[in-house]
Amino acid sequence: MKSSRQQQIIQLLSGCDGLTTDTLAAQLAVSKETIRRDLKALQQQGKLVRHHGRARAIQADNRDGGEPFGARLKSHYADKADIARHALGYLSEGMTLALDASSTCFHLARQLPDIELTVFTNSLPICHEMAKREKITLICSGGILERKYRCYVNPALVTLLKSIEVDLFIFSCEGVDEAGNMWDPTEQSAGFKAQLLKRASQSLLLIDKSKFQRASEVKIGDLSQVTQIVSDAHPSSR
Repeated sequence: MKSSRQQQIIQLLSGCDGLTTDTLAAQLAVSKETIRRDLKALQQQGKLVRHHGRARAIQADNRDGGEPFGARLKSHYADKADIARHALGYLSEGMTLALDASSTCFHLARQLPDIELTVFTNSLPICHEMAKREKITLICSGGILERKYRCYVNPALVTLLKSIEVDLFIFSCEGVDEAGNMWDPTEQSAGFKAQLLKRASQSLLLIDKSKFQRASEVKIGDLSQVTQIVSDAHPSSR
């Protein structure tokens, strides 16, 4: 009964961009609590992603399933700001940092002190924030601007990174599944992070508790590649 209902959920989600918990409960004639339990189980299996009372199916041919930057910035706002504040303890003057285009890294950028740092990023909002700091040297990845995600996509990234020695790569991701694999919704975003994980001397993953036991369309790598993690999740729930 449960497995049949969960299969129905996947079929319903496969035919659209996403459905609310209320809609799924009504269509399957079960309670919202039952649907929430089913969605949680399917999310842990890496079959769907949940956002703000909605769910969407993960499909291999979907390469643009992520939320816009503005929506991500509002999600878990206080938790992300607190995680970013704790991440400041890993920084020291003179370092070269690489920051991804995640909303959590934007929170970090807003809190960065104006000290001697070099910051490399593909994030338009972070570039705007770093432009306000007189002592920070800013290196933008450049490329084509993806307005939905407020980030640049540069096909020459590998060549560009050869000239930059990154001390610490700070990033977030769409989710980490039960096997410890890190995921993002697009090839461009996952590729940027995969390259920086290879190039940087150390890496720091900033991840709020909602991201654990979640998957998405494109694999970045696994947690064994990450030096440190800053999260608001209890260690036993990771």
